[in-house]
Amino acid sequence: MDLIQALILAIVQGLTEFLPVSSSGHLVLPAALLGWKDQGLAFDVAVHFGSLLAVVVYFRRDILSLFTAWCTSLAKREASDDSRLAWWVVVGTLPAIVLGFLFDDFIEAHLRTAWVLGTTTLVFGLLLAFAQRFAADKSCRDLTLMMVLIIGFAQALALIPGTSRSGITITAAAFLGLSLFEASRFSFLLSIPVISGAALLKSLDLFGAEAAIDWMVLVSAMALSGITAFLCIGWFMRWVERIGLVPFALYRVVLAMAIFATAYWQV
Repeated sequence: MDLIQALILAIVQGLTEFLPVSSSGHLVLPAALLGWKDQGLAFDVAVHFGSLLAVVVYFRRDILSLFTAWCTSLAKREASDDSRLAWWVVVGTLPAIVLGFLFDDFIEAHLRTAWVLGTTTLVFGLLLAFAQRFAADKSCRDLTLMMVLIIGFAQALALIPGTSRSGITITAAAFLGLSLFEASRFSFLLSIPVISGAALLKSLDLFGAEAAIDWMVLVSAMALSGITAFLCIGWFMRWVERIGLVPFALYRVVLAMAIFATAYWQV
């Protein structure tokens, strides 16, 4: 595993995992344009754990409050805003788990192409810009079961490469009237069980692999991905309501054109 390539891809992963710009689109371009080889399963596990640590550390106070309230709701049957939000995170995660189990093989076999990647990057990027018009002042306290299920099924669409998990969940939440800050907050909280599950599954696959593991590269990639993702989350949460979603949508249009051009050039 090439150290420089791994570190560059770790930074790319950290920058794009939580921004609504499609991390898969950014990871496929260096490989296509520069002829870089796939860094392998161990690398995927490392950078996913880095991203997971970043979001857990950033939202550590929220997580502690939600978990405490959730446990209280189970033990004493006392509901609160925090306990309801904790349950909404659980409910919002279920569609991605179910649909991922049912369609993962099909997606892996038929939808991991540059043309699909470019199309989803473009279409969902335009939808992201359109959703900003509907963002209002609702908060996570205003979420209902139907709203959470809509956001949850939107998150499941991110199984299709190029959709962007954060992008599609923020889009759905904005369409439902949440403020951009609250839509982003709920999106990032939803990411924790999803990224945890993905990292766990990849880790289990890794136990059956026989390839040698370069631990120095993996630890470096995980740390760099985590630090970059943490800084990126902080910046996005501070600025999303000031700059809106349109700049990210325009960036996705440019990225989609680059993906299409790369796919056409390789034909």
